[in-house]
Amino acid sequence: MKDFARAAVDRAASCGASYADCRVIERLSQDIVAKNGELERMATGRNYGWGVRVIVDGGWGFASTFRFDPPSLESTVKKACEIARATASLRKRPVRLAPAPVVQAAWTAPIVKDPFQVDDGIKASTAIEASKAMMQPKVRAASAMMNFLKETKTLATSEGSLVEQVIYESSASIQAFATDGKEVQRRTYPNSIFGDVRTEGYEHIERVDIAGAAPRIASEAVELLSAPQCPAGTTTIILDPTQLALQLHESGGHPMELDRVLNHEADFAGTSFLGLDKLGTFRYGSDQVNITADATLPGGRGTFAYDDDGVAAQRTELVNHGILVGYMSSRETAGELGWLSSGANRGDGWGRIPIVRMTNVSLEPGEWTLEDLIADTDDGLYLYTNKSWSIDDRRLNFQFGTEVGYVIKNGKIVGKVKNPVYTGITYQFWGGCDAVCDRRDWHVYGFPCGKATPGQNGHVGHGTSHARFRNVVVGVKA
Repeated sequence: MKDFARAAVDRAASCGASYADCRVIERLSQDIVAKNGELERMATGRNYGWGVRVIVDGGWGFASTFRFDPPSLESTVKKACEIARATASLRKRPVRLAPAPVVQAAWTAPIVKDPFQVDDGIKASTAIEASKAMMQPKVRAASAMMNFLKETKTLATSEGSLVEQVIYESSASIQAFATDGKEVQRRTYPNSIFGDVRTEGYEHIERVDIAGAAPRIASEAVELLSAPQCPAGTTTIILDPTQLALQLHESGGHPMELDRVLNHEADFAGTSFLGLDKLGTFRYGSDQVNITADATLPGGRGTFAYDDDGVAAQRTELVNHGILVGYMSSRETAGELGWLSSGANRGDGWGRIPIVRMTNVSLEPGEWTLEDLIADTDDGLYLYTNKSWSIDDRRLNFQFGTEVGYVIKNGKIVGKVKNPVYTGITYQFWGGCDAVCDRRDWHVYGFPCGKATPGQNGHVGHGTSHARFRNVVVGVKA
């Protein structure tokens, strides 16, 4: 891999590239699905290839292939350089890369148990057991899933950097669908968005214990069928960490990606309302709101050692006591402004050009416990696990639905409601955050993330604990 990547970069330089990098990537993946007590799918796949990115005459070019023979190296590099010359003629100004140190490094994500060395029969029986444990009257569909990934990546640049990384990902999840013939209710665990993906090994699957949680999740789905509808009005809400993670992803992470801010990217719900004129002065949220992007967090799905520019993983402050103070950037977007990169440039595999992707974007923990937070709430709703979401193309107006809502009266949970939804405007919503729980229930949840055209799946994480928000519109008025 190293020799091939260097050869591609050298050939690009001889073709007129002022800068070039090559990523050689191999992915080993496994998906396991069990439904209603039976194994539905167990599939293992291997995917590998390489992509070369060049700057010629101030424009970007990119090309990729799964072939590693000399003719393919020659034709792929030549194609990338031709594309770069074509894009250069359309640019208003040439690409300017922020400076970055030359690095020679190798890194492997720390794991305890290699998931690809665990017996397939053990993994399959765990999924089957979990799905079977959810089968009870009114539960019509129960599924358990596991997903594993091992990505081996080599990056070589014309500046002399050479980085080798091996990253593992593991996830497990269950979901139960209950019906009474009139409606369907769903409950999931540990999160509705692909479970909880982490850069860990099979030890993460053992810790999540989907089989142990299965009976409770099924019972909760059935109980929702007879629960009252969520009332409509304005109230106080407490969000659980899984729902808050998605809230942060959509209304915090995306509008703080610098390519969206600079209007370089507008796919998948658009640009950003957090323009450069707001940096350092705009009140994004209350004093309780502190948001960071940290690619060094142990176990986070957005954790790595170096991004696809060869920039070291780092922690970036985005919001400090409610004030917008930073963005996530690449060498290109940072260079356009004369800044240094925050190390947030990544491509989805070997066939996609790197773009700005959030890393582990987290709401930093506060000082409350969940028990004290509920006891301190006179009237409100405790909303749990995402069911639906929608947000506009500037990341301002949003609506989220959750799987279940717990009614709080006089500091106690007194019942539950189904089909809860809440709506808001981003900065007003975060401005209403008056309490954040401490590190005891703070967890980094892994998410998939769609962006760009052609589409790319990002590997991101979000650290959250419980938090409370005042004056939030909930329910649907007839």
